[in-house]
Amino acid sequence: MPSSKNPFIILICAFLLLSFSGCATIPEGPVIPSYSLNGITYMPLIPLCEANGVKLEYDNITRTAVLSRGLHKVSLMVGDRTILVDGEPRYLNHPVDLYEGAVVVPAKLEEILNSIIIREGYSYTRPDLSLSRIKKVVIDAGHGGNDPGAIGRSGMREKAVNLDIAKRLAKILKDDGIQVLMTRSGDSAVSLENRVDVANNSQADFFISVHSNANRVRSLNGFEIYYLVSRNDDYKWLLSAAESTSLGLDPACFAGRSRNLKAILWDMVYTYNRAESLRLSRSICRSIGSNLQTKVIGIKRAGFYVLRGVRMPAILIEIGFLSNSDEERLLRNSYYRQQIADAIASGITNYVRDYAFTEKNN
Repeated sequence: MPSSKNPFIILICAFLLLSFSGCATIPEGPVIPSYSLNGITYMPLIPLCEANGVKLEYDNITRTAVLSRGLHKVSLMVGDRTILVDGEPRYLNHPVDLYEGAVVVPAKLEEILNSIIIREGYSYTRPDLSLSRIKKVVIDAGHGGNDPGAIGRSGMREKAVNLDIAKRLAKILKDDGIQVLMTRSGDSAVSLENRVDVANNSQADFFISVHSNANRVRSLNGFEIYYLVSRNDDYKWLLSAAESTSLGLDPACFAGRSRNLKAILWDMVYTYNRAESLRLSRSICRSIGSNLQTKVIGIKRAGFYVLRGVRMPAILIEIGFLSNSDEERLLRNSYYRQQIADAIASGITNYVRDYAFTEKNN
């Protein structure tokens, strides 16, 4: 006698039974809410980042956000559908928006996070700077305390811009395994002499001073780097440097404390330091030119006190002109300041790759 039970009904009953007993439940991850704005699905940015383990830095004033995890970074701005993924532009179908005071993004951004930031084995990796002969860098944020430096037309103070970019650069280098010593980490006044002393007592490999430019000609703009001017022809200056500054060598090295011998050694040290400073300057300028839409003025020589006083390769970076209204506006943007720090760090990385000898085989 044929069975009166319908196999399809039996299958449905079995599924319901398993569902209620918990055997057929599906593991659930973090639930990210979604919203429909003008028929487009949007997701709140904060829960999206939290669900994917992505660090989020948001600037309420400029309404820009930087998402990062490991070596990868995504930058975006409210009202814009262009984003930067590891420095490369990508385009969303719809712009980043605000909903009930919170930043929301098109659902496509989650796909980008999963495929670019989260994905293991991404093709590009930064060189391991910890294996290079560059172990420590001194970063000097110009001005500070009662010395504001240059002041833009809208009131932006150089000391604040310098410190912000210096801190961002320091973080990047630390993440890359480089020890970083800052001459100031807050809004404090530090004399030029003390900045030089901090550097010379650090046994660092490089000294990088961060400044913002200004000029009476308000149309001037751009990025430039200074390194120590050659003064090999000024023998009196070499003698003075030999007398006033220690090379940190055993005094027994100087037979009869010969000033001439000290001057010769100082000439050798400064010649080497200038050569390395010029190489680093070129690498950073190339990186700025490749990664930022800003004018690269180039590399110049100068006799700034901090460049003359430190006993290591040293450069002084002028990140832009606060006297130029367009450049001041850019420097107010934390996203742009992060781009500057990233580009400087990339220049250092490229210098290591192109010029510095690694110790991998030692």
